[in-house]
Amino acid sequence: KVRVASGIDWIFEQVEEAIILEDDCLPHPTFFRYCEELLSFYRNDQRVAMISGNNFLQGFQASDNSYYFSNHTHGWGWATWRDRWQKDYDVEMKAWPYVRDEGRIENWFETKVEQKYWSRTFEKVYKGRIDTYDYQWFFAVLLNGRHSILPNVNLVSNIGFGSEATHTINSSPMANLPVKEMLFPLKHPQKMVVSRSSDAFFFDKFCNVPVHKRIIKKLLRFLRVYI
Repeated sequence: KVRVASGIDWIFEQVEEAIILEDDCLPHPTFFRYCEELLSFYRNDQRVAMISGNNFLQGFQASDNSYYFSNHTHGWGWATWRDRWQKDYDVEMKAWPYVRDEGRIENWFETKVEQKYWSRTFEKVYKGRIDTYDYQWFFAVLLNGRHSILPNVNLVSNIGFGSEATHTINSSPMANLPVKEMLFPLKHPQKMVVSRSSDAFFFDKFCNVPVHKRIIKKLLRFLRVYI
């Protein structure tokens, strides 16, 4: 987590805005133009934290716009600005105990299931039990009341899942997704309103995993370590 965070810190010591692509991800060529145009379009709009190239909705689409607004921060291929990153991001998530103890997470997520899931996740990150940088960015975006932009087609595919991977050893329904072309000119939403239906679809599909599947996943991880 520290190396990725410090790398992005360094980037924003050099430039005002950047497109960030993880090393095991392949983008559609239109991903770069999409990011570039939206970096310019929302440069002075502090309500927007980032622009993502990921879409995990498997064809579900709440509108015919080119993108939608979300509370989620999918970061396998994304872009943001210096002022958002430097102002908001904290790799140690020092504000989490205050958010947790004041019950502020109830204002961020509508359902008890989401509140419990993200409280558990943020607690693990805060205590160092999850070694990553991106949950801290998700937390920072929520904490500062900003939104993410997600495309209505998937522009980035993560091909880094598998037995030879460093971290993403287990298979994932989000791995190796096909990419599609982003059409131009971009069709912008008329209002900045988070698509609750899209966020709910993502959470129910990829986060709200049944207990028996979580047990099987932990068992497989245990066997891989000790066999």
